Formats: sequence, structure tokens, C-alpha cells
Amino acid sequence: MGGEDARLRAVVSLAQAMAATHTRREAWRAAALGARDALGGNFAALSVWERELGRLRVLVNEGERAHGEEEFPEDETYPVHQFPEITEFLHERWAGGGEPDAWVETAAAPPEGRAGYCHERVTALRRRGRGCCVVAPIVLHGRAWGELYVARPVGAPVFDAADADFATVIASVAAAGIAQTERLEEVRRLAFTDPLTGLANRRAVDMRLDQAVERHRTDGSVVSLVVCDLNGLKRVNDTLGHAVGDRLLERFGSVLSLCGAMLPGALAARLGGDEFCLLSVGPSADEVVAVGEELCLRAGELELGEGVACGVASTGDPIGPVRSARRLFRLADAAQYRAKGAKSAKPVVAGRDGAVLRLADAPPAAPHDRRRFRGRS
Repeated sequence: MGGEDARLRAVVSLAQAMAATHTRREAWRAAALGARDALGGNFAALSVWERELGRLRVLVNEGERAHGEEEFPEDETYPVHQFPEITEFLHERWAGGGEPDAWVETAAAPPEGRAGYCHERVTALRRRGRGCCVVAPIVLHGRAWGELYVARPVGAPVFDAADADFATVIASVAAAGIAQTERLEEVRRLAFTDPLTGLANRRAVDMRLDQAVERHRTDGSVVSLVVCDLNGLKRVNDTLGHAVGDRLLERFGSVLSLCGAMLPGALAARLGGDEFCLLSVGPSADEVVAVGEELCLRAGELELGEGVACGVASTGDPIGPVRSARRLFRLADAAQYRAKGAKSAKPVVAGRDGAVLRLADAPPAAPHDRRRFRGRS
């Protein structure tokens, strides 16, 4: 009874730990740590089956790691044909109405004829100084998603059939937690992503810009904002149709993403309609302006549209104190407005064009002006 109580507590503890996670990495780590502790192992790993690439990719290693093993490895992968049980033996069992049960491997391998035997796992156990392991499939939405792996050192008691049964339970709890995290990640992605272009949306920009300006105030990091207005979209919509207009928006979004990649960590976003932006933290104002120039050049070469009006505001230029995200946005917006009015083929830069600061502080009030700098002060 005591053992059953301990295992019940372990299951509850894992479920609670998984429920408390907010990101994929947190969920992976909680699953591995919970499984390791519940099964009395000294090491645990979680891997995902990447069907399209035909490989198992290790997501996390927890516990006493062997040489070369990292907690969150970047490229620890194994061809599925080396570990065929996830695609063959186990799948055949549960496709026929059975359960995706866990199984045990030991460094002292059984005869080769045993169903599900995997020589590669035995070799890996020996190479890493482990005595045995239990492997439990992770199943999401009725399909094999990956596996949970828990090992014990040489000399420790070997996992038995009861441990394998318990590992199956642990894997199902971990799978439920992973599924929940995946759903939350998808909700977050949708909440901060423009559905047409796949870029970040206005909500994401506002959040990141607030954080960036706070960082600037704390450590002086250069924060730069490039605001773009895609010229000619209305003409395309009116003459060729909105489907073609959407294609122009998508195409420019790709160009913006490509140029944004020239600035490490930059956020590329669609603010709405024909308005886009790049948010950069760290690179100098000159680097950002150079990327803005490249963006204007590439936009002018698109087969649709009439190029882009581009404005830049950077704390690396003489624009005065920037105490709020609103101020930086207003300056970039005013620079973009100036570029559009002048039909400039290059970015207009706040602090380098004397009219921009005045324009930001006294925006045009014509009733037909749809922009009005969005009322940001």
C-alpha cells in the first residue's frame, strides 16, 4: 500500500508541475524531472518523433548527464531506423487495439529474438555508463508523438514489469501536460501573429516596444523603430482585386522579414492595413538606417505596388529623451509621414531631418488625414 501511495503522489505531483508550466521548454523539463523522480532514476530525457525528417530529436536531458549531453540540446538527433520500436513494434501493438506500453532495456541485453529489442539502446546504455532504462511512448491525439526515457546507473536495481506499467501512466500524464502547453502556445502565437503575413502583429509590437524602451532607460541600449507604409496597395486592390492585394502584402512581409534578419533579434511586424514596422534593440542607428535603405530598395523592385515610404526613429540619433514607447513610435510615424509626402526612395530619419521633430510635436490636423499619428503623444 505504501508503494501505491507513493506512486499516486508522484502522479499528482507531475500533473501539478505540468499544469504550472507556461512554455514548451518548461513543460519538457517538468515531464523529464517528474518521470525521473517518480521512477527512481538518475537520468531522464524527452524526445519528439519528427516524422518528416525520420528522426528522434532530444528535447531535454535531466539528471546525471553523460559527457556530451546537454540539458536542452540543439542538435541531438537519432535516425528512427536505429530505434524502430516507436514506428513499428509499438505502433503495431496499439493500432491493433492494444495500449502503447512502456518497456525495459538493460545493458546486459536479452537474446536478439525478443520482441521490441533494440540493440542501439543497449549500446547507448553501455556507452553512457547506465545499467538499464525504461522507455514510454508519448501519444498525443492518438498518434505517437515521442518518448519518455528514464535510466538508472550500473549497479542500481533493474526496472521491472511494474516499473514499465507505471512508466506508461507517467507518460500519459506527461502527454496531457504537453498537449495543454501546445494549445496555450498556439493561442499565444495567434494572439501575437498577423494571420495574413505570419509576422508579429500590433499587440506584439506594443508589448516588445514597452520592454525595449524600459531596457533603454535602464542600460542605455539603442532602440530603433522603422515604420513603413506600403505604397499603391489601394490601387492594386481597386484594379486587380483584393486577392492580388493580399499577395502584395504577403510578398512585402517576406521582404521585411528578410531585411529584419540583418538586425539580430529584430521584430518584423504588420501593424495593420498597409503599415508595417521593424523593431530593433542593440544595433546602432546607422545599422538600422542601412537596413531601412535595403528595405526601400527591395520594395521598389517588387512586381506589384509602388515601393514603400519608410521612417526611422532611433535613440542612437539626436531625438531628445525617449521616456516612453509612445514617443519613439510617434517620431518614427512622423518620419514615415514625411517620407510619404516627399515620395522619398530612402528612409527619412528622425533627428537627421529637421522637420520630423516638429511634425511629431505638431501633427497635421486635416480631417481627411487618416493617420494623425494614431493619437500617440
